Amino acid sequence: MTPCVLLSLLLAAQSDTAAINRYVQAEMERQHIPGLSLAVLTGDRVLMSRGYGFANVELRVAASDSTVYQSGSMGKQFTAALVEMLIGNHLLRLDDSIVRWFPEGARVWQGITVRHLLTHTSGVAEYTDSTFDYRKDYTEDDLVRFAATRPLDFPPGSSWSYSNTGYVLLGALIHRVSGRFYGDLLRDSVFRPLGMNSRVISEADIVPNRAAGYRLEDGALKNQEWVAPSLNTTADGALYFTIRDLIRWAVALNHHRVPNPALLDSAWTPVRLNDGATYPYGFGWGVFNQRGALRISHGGSWQGFKTVIARYPESGLTVIVLANLAQAQVSAVAFGIAGMLDTALAAPHLVTWRGPEPPKPLAALLHDIATRPDSAPITPRLRRFLTPDLQSYYGGVAAGDRRWVFAGCDAVARRRLSYLGTPISYICHVRAGRPGGGGTLISVLYSADWRAAGVEGYGY
Repeated sequence: MTPCVLLSLLLAAQSDTAAINRYVQAEMERQHIPGLSLAVLTGDRVLMSRGYGFANVELRVAASDSTVYQSGSMGKQFTAALVEMLIGNHLLRLDDSIVRWFPEGARVWQGITVRHLLTHTSGVAEYTDSTFDYRKDYTEDDLVRFAATRPLDFPPGSSWSYSNTGYVLLGALIHRVSGRFYGDLLRDSVFRPLGMNSRVISEADIVPNRAAGYRLEDGALKNQEWVAPSLNTTADGALYFTIRDLIRWAVALNHHRVPNPALLDSAWTPVRLNDGATYPYGFGWGVFNQRGALRISHGGSWQGFKTVIARYPESGLTVIVLANLAQAQVSAVAFGIAGMLDTALAAPHLVTWRGPEPPKPLAALLHDIATRPDSAPITPRLRRFLTPDLQSYYGGVAAGDRRWVFAGCDAVARRRLSYLGTPISYICHVRAGRPGGGGTLISVLYSADWRAAGVEGYGY
C-alpha cells in the first residue's frame, strides 16, 4: 500500500465515519440484529472500533468493542495458524499422511494429508449431518472414531468441499502431535503473545462481557439453541473473541508475525487440486476477490452468532464484523463498508454500473447449470466440479418468482485471475431482492469466450 493510497483512505474514513454508522444502523434495523461490533483498519491504524445495539437483550447490555462473541468458523484460521506453527517447528509436514496419527482411520483415510485437511480437499464427510446428536457429549476420540466410519465424498485432492470435520480432525491432530489440547496450545502460542484475551468457549466459566446469541423464528427473537458443552471445544470454530482481540490479530497478520512469512503466504494461496487447477481457499482463509481486487476473508456461524474478517491487501483495509444473530448477513455489511472507503471495491449488492454483458442472463445460466449442465455454456472443469448439492443450490437460487437485477460486469483480464484453472476475463453480478429488503448476490466468473468458470455468492 503506497503512502498516497493510505492518505486517501484515511481522508475517506474521516469523512465517511458518520456514513458508515448510518449504514450499519440501517442494516441492523433491516436485519433485526440485536447487537454488532465493528472494527475498520487501514494498515495498522484503527479507523473505527465500536459496538452497536445490545450484547444482551434481556439485560439491556450495550455492545462495545469489548463484547465477547463466539467465533463460528472464523476460528478455523487460528487452528490453521497453530498447525502451521507445528510445521515451522518441524513436528509436522504439510504432506504427511494423517493415518500416521489416526490409525483408526486407516481403512478410509489413506492418501489424506495435513494439507488436504487445511484446505477442505480431503473428501472427509461432514460429521454434522442428520445422524449426529448435538445434545450428546462426545470426547475428542469419539469424534475421530465417528468421522472414520464415514466413506469419503471424493478422492483426496480431486475436489473441494467445506468440511468442519476436517478441522475437528486438525484439533485432534494437534493434540496427538503436541500432547496438549489445541485450546491450551493456542492460548500459550498465539493469544498471550499477541495480548489477546481470546479463548475456547466454556459454558461453565464466568466470562466478562459475554454476549448472548439469538435467532429469529417466525419473526420473533429467540435465544440460541443448546448444544452439548463438548461440541463447543472443537477446533472447527469454538472460540471467544472481541473486536479488540481481532484488531491485535489483524495487526500481527499485517506484519506476518503469525506463524511466519512463508507459511502465512501459503495460507493465503489458493489450493492446487490434483489436476493442476486452483480453488480460492488456502489454510483457514478464503482467497476471493471483490470487483477483481484480492479479498482474503472468512466468516463464521454458530449458536446465534455470525462473524467475518475481510482483508484487502491492495488497499490495506481490514473490516471485522461480529453480530449476535444467526441470520445476520455480516459479510455483506463488511463488503459494503470496504466499498464505502475504496470505491474500487464498491459492493455489487449495493451498486449498479454499465459495462459488458454476458450473452445469457445469469439466472438462466444458473438454471441451465442445475438442469442440463452438459449443454450449459460452462468450462469443462466447472462441469466436472459440479456435485448434486451444488446443482440443487443453483436450481433453488434460479427458481421461483425472484426479481433479478443485473448489477454489471467487471473486465478483469489484466488482473490475471484464474478459477479452477481457467483465466478469468469478466466477473458479472446479479442480485435478487426480497420484499422488505435483502436477498442474494450471485457473481459468475467468465473466460474470454464467455464460458462460466465459477460461481460465487452471498446473502445481503
